[in-house]
Amino acid sequence: QVQLVESGGGLVQTGGSLRLSCAASGRTLTSYAMGWFRQAPGKEREFVAAINGDGSNTYYADAVRGRFTISRDNAHNAHDLQMNSLKSEDTAIYYCASRYPEHILTSSPDVWHYWGQGTQVTVSS
Repeated sequence: QVQLVESGGGLVQTGGSLRLSCAASGRTLTSYAMGWFRQAPGKEREFVAAINGDGSNTYYADAVRGRFTISRDNAHNAHDLQMNSLKSEDTAIYYCASRYPEHILTSSPDVWHYWGQGTQVTVSS
């Protein structure tokens, strides 16, 4: 079992930055890929970014590539999402997630095993 808790959401203006953090506890976390998804009102949950167990491989959705950066700190059982150049369409509830095995990075939310409770990100113009 892996427990995930997000933090760092909030309100920011268009073009601004936010950093989301996800604290993890449970099993050997380097065995798990970590990721971020988001869900806007009335829309399906969509993939944002993922990172493998040792942080050597990352995967981004086209909508955020070049603006968002995912990272992980295995010594502190955490992974972050740095979001720059935010747009109004980035407004959503952001969820961190984990899956096993760590080397498979996938955009399908159906095959991610553990989820946090979500944190709201609102980008205003």
